[in-house]
Amino acid sequence: MSTMQDRLANITLAPYILKAMALIGVSRKAGSNMFRHQMATMAILLDYKIIDPVLLKASVIHDLFEDAPGMPGVSREEIVALDSDGQAVYDLVMEVTQNTVDGKRESKVEYLKRLMESGSRQAKTLKLADRISNLISLGFVHEERFVRKFLEETRKYVLPYAPEINPDMFREMSDLVADREEKLKLRLPASS
Repeated sequence: MSTMQDRLANITLAPYILKAMALIGVSRKAGSNMFRHQMATMAILLDYKIIDPVLLKASVIHDLFEDAPGMPGVSREEIVALDSDGQAVYDLVMEVTQNTVDGKRESKVEYLKRLMESGSRQAKTLKLADRISNLISLGFVHEERFVRKFLEETRKYVLPYAPEINPDMFREMSDLVADREEKLKLRLPASS
């Protein structure tokens, strides 16, 4: 076995996958559910040969606290207790989670700027994988306004930082944005 295979073989993901299963009932605009998005985000990291154990574990539950708060097992204590990486995984998940102050969630623009400008390298890498997964799914979303807003946010607040984080992920994300924008141009205008 190669070093990469050895390292990957020693990562225990099952407890995190079990936690992520709380997202099975949470639907997405593109269809499917949030659990599959978590798995896709991890698969994208693996596709880029990123095998940092904390990053992979966090990718599996990165939306848990935004999309399944209050569900059984979704707490800091539960995540920290999963294994020796639990605290680091929880910290990374919190770093990529939109902040909520006095019951009000920070805007997507504030969140993306904060993360891309001052986030850790792990958080930025996780956000790129998350965005790639979202851009792939965006091809199945038919709400033009939502698609345009998502593409604009990606162009303004993620792509400028992506080349420094991971040039290969930047290229894929750029291609996906261009493809989605081209598909928008091909759509027929809504009848009046």
